[in-house]
Amino acid sequence: MTAHVDLVGVLFIIWGLLTTLVGVSTLALGIGAVALIVSASRGGGGGQVAAGMTAAVFTALAFIAIIWGMAHVIVGVPLRRRRPWARLIALMLGSVDLLLLPYGTALGAYALWVLLNERGKALFAEPGSRTQVTAL
Repeated sequence: MTAHVDLVGVLFIIWGLLTTLVGVSTLALGIGAVALIVSASRGGGGGQVAAGMTAAVFTALAFIAIIWGMAHVIVGVPLRRRRPWARLIALMLGSVDLLLLPYGTALGAYALWVLLNERGKALFAEPGSRTQVTAL
């Protein structure tokens, strides 16, 4: 089960980095929409409302993706170090990931399976607790 927990941590880090990359590229699209607004205002042409809405939507989605990705990276590293708080946050993130078809669904299902398994829970037990890890 140790290998599964390590893999979940690595997958969280990879998923977080890819999501952050998507967020940064979406932010570039938002900046491009702002450039359209600036150029349209100089030429007196229409389309400022559409470009403004596009800029706002792309920027909002970009910040959501960047925050979501960074949360996965921030949780993935301590998850591999068996921090109990990281397990709880990974369970929350994995639950929401189930809605992000198709890769988030696979990651979320795998994370929930690993982290809710009794042997997976035991890996995150505080020293001195009654939970014991059984060998296979």
